[in-house]
Amino acid sequence: MKMNRIFTSLSVLVILVSLIGVFPAGAAPSAPPVIDDAKLKAMFSTLEGADVLPTTRTVPHWFGTTFDPNNGVTYGYNMVGADPYNCSGSACSVTVETDIIPIIVNVGGLTFSGSNVLAATLASPQFTNNNYSSTPAATDANYARGAGGPLSNLGAGVQLQDVTMRSQFNKGGSYHLILHPNVKPAVTINVPQNQGTLLQSGRGVIFADVNISWWASQIKNLETQADPTHLPLYLTDDVLLHIGPDIFNCCVIGFHGTKARGNGGAKSNGNAVVQTFAWASYMSPGIYARPNGGANWALQDIHAISHEIAEWGDDPFVNNLVEPWLTPTAPQYGCTNILETGDPVVDIGFAMGTNTFRQGPNPVGGGTSADGYYHPEDEVFLPWFMRTAPNTISEPTQSPSSNIGRYTLMGDLNPFPGFRQPATGC
Repeated sequence: MKMNRIFTSLSVLVILVSLIGVFPAGAAPSAPPVIDDAKLKAMFSTLEGADVLPTTRTVPHWFGTTFDPNNGVTYGYNMVGADPYNCSGSACSVTVETDIIPIIVNVGGLTFSGSNVLAATLASPQFTNNNYSSTPAATDANYARGAGGPLSNLGAGVQLQDVTMRSQFNKGGSYHLILHPNVKPAVTINVPQNQGTLLQSGRGVIFADVNISWWASQIKNLETQADPTHLPLYLTDDVLLHIGPDIFNCCVIGFHGTKARGNGGAKSNGNAVVQTFAWASYMSPGIYARPNGGANWALQDIHAISHEIAEWGDDPFVNNLVEPWLTPTAPQYGCTNILETGDPVVDIGFAMGTNTFRQGPNPVGGGTSADGYYHPEDEVFLPWFMRTAPNTISEPTQSPSSNIGRYTLMGDLNPFPGFRQPATGC
C-alpha cells in the first residue's frame, strides 16, 4: 500500500500510528532521524564517461568547438540534437525516444514508488508543450526579481528541453530537440539495510537515503537492457543518496552518465555502442526548507529531472571540458572544469505549467494556498562557460540594453549578478 510520507510535526506516537499497515505486527520502527537543513544539500553527480566516433551507436548528437578568449583555448564538445550552426530544414528537428523506467524502491520498511509520480512527470513541462514568453514566478518570492517576466521569445508551445536548446543557440523556426516519452515496465529495487535507511526533513517529510555507490551499481546493471539510441530515464520518488558511510552526508538527487558496450574494433565492426542515461527523483515539497517562502522554493517536483535532462543534452557523454569555474551559488562543486549546465544554478528555478499533484504552499501571498506549478531549474548556457558574448535573445526587462542577451534560460529573472556575466575562474 502506498503510504503518505509527508508528516506534520506530530509526536513519535502519531508517526508510528500512521505507519500501521506497512510494518508487520510487533515490527513498527521508531521515527526516522531528522536531518538538519544545514546538511541537507542538493547535489548532483555524473557516472563515467565515453568517447564517441561518427560510427558510434548512441543518441543523435553533434560536435562543435568554441574559442575561449579568457584563456586562449579552443574547446570541443558533443551535444544532443542537430548542429545549430550547420543544419537546415527538417534536419534541424531531432526527436529522441525517451524510455521512462519507474523504479519501485523498498527501504527501511517503506516503499517509494516511481510509478506514483509517473503521471505527474509525463504531464510536466519536460514532456508537454508550454509557452515560455512569461512565468508567474521565478526562483523565490523573496527576491526582487522573483515575480513574472520573459523566459524566452523562442518558446511558444515547446517542451522544456526544446526551449532550453533553442534559447542557448538563439535558434527558432525548425530547430527542435524533442523528447518522445515511452513508459517502460517498472523495476523493483530492494535496498539492503546496510545500504539505505530512512530520514526525515525538519518539516516531517520522510524520504529514502541510499548509498550512492550501491545505487549507481544498480542503475548501471539496468543499462544492459537499454537501447543505445534512446535516453533511459530512471524515475524515483523521494529517493536521495548519501556519499560514503555517513547517512547525513546528503543528498544527491540525480545523476547522468554513460555506459560503453563493446569497442570500436572487431567486436563491434567499428560500430561501438555508447549508452547514455539519467536518473532523477521527483521531489516532494517540504524535503528542502522554504523559510517564509524563501530559500529552496524551486527544489521540488521536476527540479532534479530538468537538471539531469538538460545536462545530458549539453554533455551526453560526460566528457565536455571547459575552463575551470567556481560560483558562490553552488559551493558544493568547488572548482570544476566540467560543462554541467545545471550545477551552477542548483535551487534556482521558475514556475511553469499546471501541477495539482502533491503541492506545497504558495510562497506568494503568505503561503496559504497551493502553489499549482511545476518548478524546473534554470540552466546555464554555453557562452557562460566559454567566457564569450551571450546570445541575443531579447531581454526587455534588462538594462541598460534590451539586446544584451542572456547567459541562462531565466536571464534577468535569475537574481544573481554572476549569471549576467561570464563565469569567473578559480
